[in-house]
Amino acid sequence: MKFFLDTANLEEIKEASSLGVLRGVTTNPSLVSKEKVALEEQVEKICALVQDYPVSVEVLSTSAREMVAEARRLAGIASNIVIKIPICIEGLKAVYALTNGENKVPCNVTLVFSFNQALLAAIAGAAYVSPFLGRIDDIGGDGVGLVEDIVAIFEKQKMDKTEVIAASIRHPRHVHQVAAAGAHIATVPFSVLKQMAGHPLTDLGIEKFEADWARALEAMNSLPGTEPG
Repeated sequence: MKFFLDTANLEEIKEASSLGVLRGVTTNPSLVSKEKVALEEQVEKICALVQDYPVSVEVLSTSAREMVAEARRLAGIASNIVIKIPICIEGLKAVYALTNGENKVPCNVTLVFSFNQALLAAIAGAAYVSPFLGRIDDIGGDGVGLVEDIVAIFEKQKMDKTEVIAASIRHPRHVHQVAAAGAHIATVPFSVLKQMAGHPLTDLGIEKFEADWARALEAMNSLPGTEPG
């Protein structure tokens, strides 16, 4: 499974990149607005930081014609841009237009909350579908179960041109669950990525090793004829 970072913050992207686990970035209008920078300017900087990996950027238009025009303008910023389009009738029209014919633009269909939405997006030509499991859990649904269904049926139907991005991940347990469900990608907030690398027993183990080594050095330095280290 690949890891994308769900953010528009440059420092978070730099830090995640230094870990060697980052394989892409997903953004949305809410995340970009937090940075208080013009969309195109911030997107260009993000794409430069992760130029070998996809960066998902979302359109704000609501009609298919306007979505396509906006998508082509955004795709011109960098070669690694993927256009995020919300699942809806107009969105499907836009995905089909962008992924067929000349000058194809890869699409990530977002705000997916049902298998049928994911199915339509994949058939229309989406490179990625993004089920929002956390938001489904919030209303008492089974977000991980949806991811599992999409992956299983896509595999059964040999729909291997569309990858499943588990989105709206809230905690490390979600990552474990969607990996077990077979998601191709998990897009995670930076806070969750940091939590994944930590464990209280690891912290205690490091502290113990340091304390044991400090005591050993103290004992060696106290031996007759030994110079302090």
